[in-house]
Amino acid sequence: MTTSTTTAVITPTPSPSPVSEFTRRRSLLATGVGNVLEWFDWAVYGVFSTYIAMALFNQDNPVSALLSTLAVFAVGFVMRPLGGFVFGRIADRKGRKWVLLVTMLMMASGSLLIGIIPSYETIGGFASLLLLLARLLQGFAHGGEATASNVYLPEIAPRNRRALYGSTIGFAMGLGTMIAILFGSVLTNIFDSAFMSDWGWRIPFIFGGLLAVVVLWLRRNMMESEVHEAHVETAQTVKALEKNPSLTQADAEATAEASTGVVVVEWSRRKVFVKSVEVFFYMAGTTLPYYIWSSFAATYAITQKDMDPAGAFTASLGAMAVNLALVPIMGLIADKIGRRIPVLVYALATAALTVPVFTMIDDNPWTLFIAQSLMMGLSACIGGTQPAMLAEQIPTRYRTLIMGTAMPLAVALFGGTAPYINTWLASIDMFWLFDAYIIAMTLGTAIVVGFRWKETKGIRLTDVR
Repeated sequence: MTTSTTTAVITPTPSPSPVSEFTRRRSLLATGVGNVLEWFDWAVYGVFSTYIAMALFNQDNPVSALLSTLAVFAVGFVMRPLGGFVFGRIADRKGRKWVLLVTMLMMASGSLLIGIIPSYETIGGFASLLLLLARLLQGFAHGGEATASNVYLPEIAPRNRRALYGSTIGFAMGLGTMIAILFGSVLTNIFDSAFMSDWGWRIPFIFGGLLAVVVLWLRRNMMESEVHEAHVETAQTVKALEKNPSLTQADAEATAEASTGVVVVEWSRRKVFVKSVEVFFYMAGTTLPYYIWSSFAATYAITQKDMDPAGAFTASLGAMAVNLALVPIMGLIADKIGRRIPVLVYALATAALTVPVFTMIDDNPWTLFIAQSLMMGLSACIGGTQPAMLAEQIPTRYRTLIMGTAMPLAVALFGGTAPYINTWLASIDMFWLFDAYIIAMTLGTAIVVGFRWKETKGIRLTDVR
């Protein structure tokens, strides 16, 4: 008996010319500037929520109007998982760059719409409805932008600078939020309350919408992710080989891997689900404290502690500067010592300090500055490590799928609802329950990172299994 074996011969595709360091840095800059504007557009809503409540909702009950404004803030987050899922799939087909262009345009359009909505006194309930539609549009775009950015930057980064490149997102979050707070501080110091309630609060929204033109110009020449292109090439090679009846799927994948140098990864549905759950709980404990201390701390101090608005915004601005300075430093540290230690320090310290830090805030702006600086300083541990850590946990084939669903879903459930729950529990004298909520979520992050995830510093993203 004679047994014959057929071996497919694949001519390796010539390697593309190495991408220049200038092109990488230009792409990094374009992504970072766009993220700054995106987070400015998103955070400015929380900063000016008290004025939005007065302008676009019925003022018969001011507390109800504020809660309605915060509810719209939360509803905007509902669209983020959908945006992450839809644009995650598009990023796999059309590339990460295309998604980053489209989502930027959508985000800016929503911001501009909020800035020009007529007041409740002028068009009644339609003002509230238009605000809701604008936030839904922004939430959809934000989910796609966040997914694409968190995948794109680690994929274009040098292996020994992956956390530093990824920290651009955390830096952009802080800078965008800081600029939003700066607008709040400057405008409330320049204009009286009557002007702020009428037109002053609209200025940052219109500014954000118009600035998008500059960002789109910067992003037009970004490079595409080499990791994504290598994965696409491997997938196409496997698909072509599978047409050969003499080859099994395993043979096709092995031959494709030899041709492209990229590992062919197959995860079961159960493994994809388990990793998604891990990412979800990791994100829960990092998102909830960040949104409270970055976007809502000043509003909390003003509405719950009777702090002067100008003083609250100024204190919050100083605290965000602390975060801004520490995020890239934490990225550099994470590239040296790994990702797990900074994340565990953040999670355990946040759980331990939540109660005493909230307790110290009163009507003096310096108390807000100290409290917020401490907690935002701890959040820098996440800003400097998160994109790199998540990218290194998930193979390229499943990266946008898992990060595009688990991440925005956690942000929607825990970040989007945080201001509303905070305000509601404080209004019924049960703020201690909110403290317990934060502690539980941050301990969940510690469990995931401490017991489920290994250190992955320096791994090739094409080798993640």
